[in-house]
Amino acid sequence: MIFVLIPYALIELYLSLGTGEKIGFFWSVIWIVGSFMLGLMLLQRSSQTMMGNMHSMRQGKLDIKRFQNVSMAYFIGAILLMIPGVFSDFLGIFALIYTGYLQFIVKITPEQPTTHFTKQGDEHVIDVEIIDEHSRSDSSS
Repeated sequence: MIFVLIPYALIELYLSLGTGEKIGFFWSVIWIVGSFMLGLMLLQRSSQTMMGNMHSMRQGKLDIKRFQNVSMAYFIGAILLMIPGVFSDFLGIFALIYTGYLQFIVKITPEQPTTHFTKQGDEHVIDVEIIDEHSRSDSSS
């Protein structure tokens, strides 16, 4: 874990200082506050997004694996946007683009429903009336 955090912190520091030097302190603060607000807004809308993904899953447009990928990429993207820094913002935007990509591809090529989330209809129903002859003969005697 430490082998991942040290390079991440160094890349984050390098990009943040370089960007801050180019755009200035004021715009760096605006960037940090803006990306935090965007991430917070996305987290607040996560329940609506999750319901939309569940609706797509019921329609057979999402399988469970793709549902998990879309949901996790959305949450990770929102959280990365809330972390101050240029590198985390780019990673968060990349995760959100990946989320959009998965949802766009799903709408173009919907998967066949393989789970219990299938549409129920009357096209394969046979109506049958069951008459119990034994109960009629017992009551007439």
